[in-house]
Amino acid sequence: MKNLKIASIPGDGIGREVVPAAIEVLQTVSDLHGGLSFEFTEFPYSCEYYLEHGVMMPEDGLERLQDFDSIFLGAVGNAKLVPDHISLWGLLIKLRREFEQVINVRPAKIFKGVRSPLVNPKDFDLIVVRENSEGEYSSVGGRIYQGEDEIAIQNAIFSRRGTERAMRYAFELATKRKQHVTSATKSNGIFHSMPFWDEVFQDVSKDYPEIGTDSQHIDALAAFFVTNPSRFDVIVASNLFGDVLTDIGAAVMGSIGIAPAANINVNGKYPSMFEPVHGSAPDIIGKGIANPIGQIWTAKMMLDHYGEEELGTVLLDVVESVTNDGMLTPDIGGKHTTSEVTNEIITRLKARA
Repeated sequence: MKNLKIASIPGDGIGREVVPAAIEVLQTVSDLHGGLSFEFTEFPYSCEYYLEHGVMMPEDGLERLQDFDSIFLGAVGNAKLVPDHISLWGLLIKLRREFEQVINVRPAKIFKGVRSPLVNPKDFDLIVVRENSEGEYSSVGGRIYQGEDEIAIQNAIFSRRGTERAMRYAFELATKRKQHVTSATKSNGIFHSMPFWDEVFQDVSKDYPEIGTDSQHIDALAAFFVTNPSRFDVIVASNLFGDVLTDIGAAVMGSIGIAPAANINVNGKYPSMFEPVHGSAPDIIGKGIANPIGQIWTAKMMLDHYGEEELGTVLLDVVESVTNDGMLTPDIGGKHTTSEVTNEIITRLKARA
């Protein structure tokens, strides 16, 4: 029996609605298939926690979380309560950095029953590997002077170790898929970091002669995500470029509400973290219409991470059968509630057992 201890952080907004839904689905998977169990422990870290305590998590918050197998995160942020740079750097980014979650993985694909805004999206199925620890999201820099003379400096940090690590992860992933990796660059406009990125990509690709490669400038690549997403398999990108591309990927799927993500610790020292892309969606809090699919697909990625790919495939197939039959929340053109979609997924999982 594989017993996984999971730290649950519903966080803010609809995270508190979709995390319990996804946990119920995971418990159903565990009950039906045996050999796998989950033990969830919930932590209240959120913007409301900040308002009460002055911090997004307690001083020993990382110590409380570090011995769990994974972290299952719902959403972080409520700008009406706490400025985004405080909430994100105090919780989400803090967890990514301190737990060395150096790789961010986000898939996008044609999802059965979910209408893409593209006229002819074809059958795209891509995955973005985003460097998750440095790049443009470095905290190195500062501000000086006041008024019209004020200057803000933001330094992007690219290490060979971090860059190569993300690229090797992408190439290894491509060996299990369609055997192609695209590099997101901007070496025609960014003088130092992007030529360096290109050089490392060329060096790493020599170790994977069976994998096809190409390199695309980020502006053209963003356009291709819209005009022809089916041309791509695995894309490797810097922290900022990967962030932007994955939101485009979610959009061409039909809704950011179904997009999942995994923050991977590759050295085994700390837990990895699994979170949907959709954020806290403050405009629909408490209405019971939050889309649970992003969190449930994220649960599928967690199953894959622990070598339970077969269970993960079954789960995603069931979710797609539900959406294909029109059981949709309002964000993707339906009229069903969070609980109705979740319960139908659970019913169909039980029927598959």
